[in-house]
Formats: sequence, C-alpha cells, structure tokens
Amino acid sequence: MKLIGMLDSPYVRRSAISLRLLGVDFDHVPLSVFSTFDEFKAINPVVKAPTLVLDDGTVLMDSTLIIDYAEHASGRTLMPESLQQRRQATAVIGLALAACEKTVQIVYERNLRPAEKQHEPWVTRVQGQLDAAYAALETALQQTWTPAQPLKKVGQFAVTAAVAWRFTQAFLPGTIQPPEHPGLAQLSAQAETLPAFQAFPHA
Repeated sequence: MKLIGMLDSPYVRRSAISLRLLGVDFDHVPLSVFSTFDEFKAINPVVKAPTLVLDDGTVLMDSTLIIDYAEHASGRTLMPESLQQRRQATAVIGLALAACEKTVQIVYERNLRPAEKQHEPWVTRVQGQLDAAYAALETALQQTWTPAQPLKKVGQFAVTAAVAWRFTQAFLPGTIQPPEHPGLAQLSAQAETLPAFQAFPHA
C-alpha cells in the first residue's frame, strides 16, 4: 500500500498520521502535484493528493475517504463511540478541514496567480472565512479537549485540528494569532511531540 503526496499538504499529512495511528502498514511516496506532476500522473491520472494505492492496484482519493477505508480495513477507529462525543468531534473536524481549505485558497492566490490578476475582494472574503473557521474551531475544541488532558489516545479531531493549525502557521504566518487561539496552539504543541506526528513532519 502506498500513500502518494507531499507532507506540506494537510490532507496528505492527516492521512499519513491517521494510517500510522490505525496500525496500517504503508509506504509514503513524496510526490508533488507541481514539481513531479508527470510522475504523479503515471500513478493517478487525476493527480490528486493524497492518493492511496492499495495492494490490488485500487486508487483511492480524498483524505476523509482514505481514512474511512483504513478504519474499516484495520477494524479500528479514531472516532469516539458515543453519539454526543462523535457529534462534537465531527464538528471540530469539519471546522479544521474548512480552515485547511481557506488557507489553501489564499496560498494559491498569493503564490500561483500573477499579482496583477489577484482579486483582493475575494482574498478578503476568504480571509474572513478563515478567521471565522479558527474562531469557531477554538470554541468547539473547548467542548472536546482541554490542555490539562494529555494526548494519550489521539482521536481524529486532534489529528485534523493539529495538522490544520501547523499548516496555516507555516504558510500564512502571523495571520492567525496563537494568543487568540490558546487551545489550538497547545493542542498542536502537544500533538507535534507524538511519534505518529514526528514520523510524518510538516515539510
């Protein structure tokens, strides 16, 4: 089984960390959708990261679908069992994925589009969505986890929230302030010390 994609993608990284936590054996192949486009295309013509190539050659895409498959294949889960806890965790995950999406949109606009073609009203709107996502994520996280709780058993909410935070801090430094999001900052700090996170560092 091979996981294709670069670890600077939050979607690739959350997939890799989740597979490791689930005990799924896989090889990570760090191909870029930009610099190694043709090599990636030879594996998956859609060139979408992450891509998971199963042992029988089946190609899976989308981090949430990859993790869902891995949970069923391993017979383990990173989601809580009770409906209330699952509802809270799902809310956190949704907000974290929204934050990833808005970060990607701003990064692509700033780094890939020529300056004269960048549309500032659109960037401002996306920045507002990013701010809202992290504000809501900080609030939702308080219902699921407190800094006093050591991250011994890491759930999917913690994986996705921590990966999202590290991604935004790396690509949009100074945009989302840690003092205004103390829970997320501490969650990320704890998570990044764990073996599964250190095995697949943001790069």
